[in-house]
Order: sequence, then structure tokens, then C-alpha cells
Amino acid sequence: MTVNNHVGSTFDDFLEETGELVEVNAIAIKRVIAWEISEKMRIEHISKIKMAEKLETSRSALDRLLDPTNTSITLNTLDNAARAIGKKINIQLVSV
Repeated sequence: MTVNNHVGSTFDDFLEETGELVEVNAIAIKRVIAWEISEKMRIEHISKIKMAEKLETSRSALDRLLDPTNTSITLNTLDNAARAIGKKINIQLVSV
């Protein structure tokens, strides 16, 4: 009889085991941020140029911010983006 080591484990356990959990979580967070900014722009008919001005950045920097796979984003940029769409960033450390 073959024993399946993954029965009863979670997908997070699997990702942790394969060393991919941190990257997958970062991409998931970035996708949500990019989506929220894109939605705000769509709903309020804000062009990329106008949003870049609100963020006090360039259009190419905004494109990187809106790219859901680009996870290299600073806390300062996240804070500026959140404020531009009427939100705030709340970061906390939690036990795992």
C-alpha cells in the first residue's frame, strides 16, 4: 500500500514544502493591489497619465505597479497608491 504524504495537508503546506509559498503570496497580494487600482481608474475614468500624476510618479512606474506579476514594489509606493485610491495600507505580523 502506498502512503500519500499530502493527504490531510493544505495547499499552503505543499507550497511551503516546495519553497514557493512566499512568492505565491507576494503575487497574490500584488494582483489584488493592481486590480483595486485598475478598478478605481476604470470606475472614475482616470487615465494612466492622471493616475501617475496623483501618485507623483511616471507612467512607466504606474505600469509596473499595475503589472500583477511584478512584485518588486516599495512600501512607499504601496502607501502612495493606497492613498491615491482613498485607502490605507495596514501591515501586521501574525503568528503562523
